[in-house]
Amino acid sequence: MGAPIRCDEGHCRRGYPANVSQAPSRTAAFVTLGCARNEVDSEELAGRLGAQGWTLTDADDADVVVINTCGFVDSAKKDSIDTVLAAADTGGKVVAVGCLAERYGDELAASLPEADAVLGFDSYADIGARLDDVLAGRPVRPHLPRDRRRLLPVTPVHRPAAVADVAVPGHGWVPSARRRLDDAPTAYLKLASGCDRRCTFCAIPSFRGSFVSRPPAEVLEEASWLASTGVREVVLVSENSTSYGKDLGDLRALEKLLPRLAGIDGIERVRVSYLQPAELRPSLVEAIATLPGVARYLDLSFQHASARVLRRMKRFGSTEAFVELLDLARGLAPELGARSNVIVGFPGETEDDLAELERFLTLARLDAIGVFGYSDEDGTAAAGFDGKLEADEVAARVERVAALVDELVAQRAEDRIGETVEVLIEGAGVGRAAHQGPDDAATQVPGARRGDLVTAAVTGTDGADLVAVPLR
Repeated sequence: MGAPIRCDEGHCRRGYPANVSQAPSRTAAFVTLGCARNEVDSEELAGRLGAQGWTLTDADDADVVVINTCGFVDSAKKDSIDTVLAAADTGGKVVAVGCLAERYGDELAASLPEADAVLGFDSYADIGARLDDVLAGRPVRPHLPRDRRRLLPVTPVHRPAAVADVAVPGHGWVPSARRRLDDAPTAYLKLASGCDRRCTFCAIPSFRGSFVSRPPAEVLEEASWLASTGVREVVLVSENSTSYGKDLGDLRALEKLLPRLAGIDGIERVRVSYLQPAELRPSLVEAIATLPGVARYLDLSFQHASARVLRRMKRFGSTEAFVELLDLARGLAPELGARSNVIVGFPGETEDDLAELERFLTLARLDAIGVFGYSDEDGTAAAGFDGKLEADEVAARVERVAALVDELVAQRAEDRIGETVEVLIEGAGVGRAAHQGPDDAATQVPGARRGDLVTAAVTGTDGADLVAVPLR
């Protein structure tokens, strides 16, 4: 644990054991790839299947293995396809859902006959019936992709509830709509789906749709349910959490929601993920940095620091603007943690641009940094840009920046020696402090038990990880 996130680690793989008794038939298993939003979607699908008479089990014993795919970058797409092929080799039925299935649909089904069905988001509500069709050998119509931005009204509009005529994963909460697939003390909680930004490198809005906030009451109800299952930290996720509430007519909705979430009995910590620097208001920075029960943590999607490259990405900012934002937050909470992702090798990126990115990373003192090499994505504006770099040059730049990142995050960890941290223990003697997100690094607290929230003093480091001793 604790190594900086690299371009080939932008997606993840998790297989889930059974948490209910196995039935003799109609059993399903989930394998989830990709981001935290997919984690929540898998638990929503598991809840729906349970309500529709299915039993969850291990992948080796399941009648149907459901692969929740990722379609973000080329390496994630390949991993999704490889996972489908590996599951098909076991001889059971295999169904692909998730972003790759939504994005490519019938094209994926035609090129991947090993999948017994390829289902888009519109099939989520009746997932049990679709899996029944698969088991019975009835034909399942391949999903036909559509640009989901055209299916939802463009925000901001006053929309106090999720749209009813389009499937939006994670919306329309009822307790039976989600089943936890593990018993970790941390759980993801979806704030919204979709994105209204038009970053030139990103295809996500085309298959996740326009930005749709979940109503605050729905988010609070689900958080209370999570607390009842033993969750002590909720991690708020979306494609762009800084947009939360703009389609509900309230740009400060997240600031108002945070103290209510932190006040739920059993919830010790609320963490906000996926913040867009260009939309991050000083009042939201203040809320994250000062509200009791909210993790002092900024997950900021910088992507680059050269103003020229950022403009080509249809993003905004600069080294000076980003450092000023971090200084503002640390002025309110010196212990605050910060992480980000950067894209290296974007079309037209010069040596000066790369040096500017390195200058920013050196000044920023980030706790975790993901380094991604640029690759063309279908349907994005950047795919048609001039100034493309050769693949080996992109790889060399990734290696160069990643080596710098290794040094910087290790130094940042060393800077924390002597600090007092609150560590939520997630495994035997290992957990995360408030400044550490789920994909960042870990804090080792020997002897601490899973589920405990331990006050500890940092005494040493192991790369990006911290070593600490309990104070009480």
